[in-house]
Amino acid sequence: MDHRGGKATRTASKAATATSKISAQGVKGLREEPSESPSAPGATRPNSRKCGAVGAAGSLQRRSIPGSPERPQVRARGARAKKALLDAEDAVEGQAVSAAKLEPPAAGPPLSRVSSRRRGSARAAGEQRPPPEPTEVPRPGPLVSASGAAPGGWNPRAVLDKLRLRRQEISLAAETVNKVVDHLLRGLKSCDSEFKDVGLLRTGSYYEHVKISAPNEFDIMFKLEVSRIQLEEYRNSGAYYFVKFKRNPKGNPLSPFLEGEILSASKMLLKFRKIIKKEIENIEDVVVQRKKRGSPAVTLLIRKPKEISVDITLALELNTSWPASTKNGLPVKDWLGTKVRSSLRQQPFYLVPKHAKEGNGFQEETWRLSFSHIEKDILKSHGQSKTCCEINGMKCCRKDCLKLMKYLLEQLKIKFENRKELDKFSSYHVKTAFFHVCTQESQDSHWHTRDLELCFDNCVAYFLQCLKIEHLEHYFIPGFNLFSRDQIDKISKEFLSKEIEYERNNGFPVFHKL
Repeated sequence: MDHRGGKATRTASKAATATSKISAQGVKGLREEPSESPSAPGATRPNSRKCGAVGAAGSLQRRSIPGSPERPQVRARGARAKKALLDAEDAVEGQAVSAAKLEPPAAGPPLSRVSSRRRGSARAAGEQRPPPEPTEVPRPGPLVSASGAAPGGWNPRAVLDKLRLRRQEISLAAETVNKVVDHLLRGLKSCDSEFKDVGLLRTGSYYEHVKISAPNEFDIMFKLEVSRIQLEEYRNSGAYYFVKFKRNPKGNPLSPFLEGEILSASKMLLKFRKIIKKEIENIEDVVVQRKKRGSPAVTLLIRKPKEISVDITLALELNTSWPASTKNGLPVKDWLGTKVRSSLRQQPFYLVPKHAKEGNGFQEETWRLSFSHIEKDILKSHGQSKTCCEINGMKCCRKDCLKLMKYLLEQLKIKFENRKELDKFSSYHVKTAFFHVCTQESQDSHWHTRDLELCFDNCVAYFLQCLKIEHLEHYFIPGFNLFSRDQIDKISKEFLSKEIEYERNNGFPVFHKL
């Protein structure tokens, strides 16, 4: 038997007896502090989890005790009674402090108000105060250390630094691509064809400033304004349409591409591709890639000075009201504001010759809605605050999270390049999921740069949830599910989900292969 423990027990017993005697004589109205058990972190849920310092589950939230009574007045009869009370409290407190130094804190019975009030005054001035109990609600998931390294063994800042485009590479790539694009634009405008009125629209990750690794992929749209058209939705898809023309007394310049009353996407794309190929014959070290079935783009490969892929897409520009299927889309009211949403919806929208899936084949006469220009505007002015990420504004980690998400998918596709499960996934799926997370976490303070790892994990969790339930809502067309089984089969979604879970649980080893 531990004699020290027995002595401590006897001392505490005497102190408690003395306290009870004094209390019986002159102490009235003592109340116990309500006890509070430590909160345990809840399960991670992508729809409710916060990333950042304010709206986060890890935000500094002080717990207050509602209805706390005022400090009771302690009256003792005579100096001896007062001294006995103080001695008794100090004896009890001394035992509690000693026990706290030897054992980890545990949830125990509530302390009396007299004992808790006396703690500060009973200590000598030079005595060290024991560490206070934590008052911060635990943040779900891993935290980022001061150095930026995540507990999982990877450093998000180091990964982003290696993904950052170098200025010299950017200048060289942009100069090379611009020469080719300008040549094509002059060729289309000069030839006597239906495409002589095309204009240029630069879209895609490079122009959104979220390109990663190397400036080796560019997306260019050649837009052609059309008027007096009528859209007929294809099978209630919300995204695919047949294009018909209203009666035009001046004639229709695109009549050679009509298939009955319908503007044939396949005919128009075929002619567009033919002109591009002819123009490319006059440019050294540039070739046209083989056509991918169902793709709306004409893909060029620039071989020198470095290999660069350029997707040239024909787009019909419509300066009319957006289709009814987009009415409840673009949910940026709480994020960017109602005025911004109205302003964005006043811009034209585009149709690209993307064929809808029809059984095991494609419906080659359909056109698909495109809002890539709106996506670029959103990423350019991505903060709730107008000064977010400006020189004098707060810096957020939104774009960094998108870059890491894009890189995760890119590396997994490289890792499993000999398998077909990941063929149908693209960076557009990642970007769409990212926009939805931005909608849920609308405050700039949710995206503070110090919370990069946590915010990235929140994006990963949301994407995994979408894979699990097989539903990723198009950001502009709520009725269109990008993860429906007619778009991507269940086996492929399960495979990607499994691989992302593995990366997430093991500190993203795929990022180490830089």
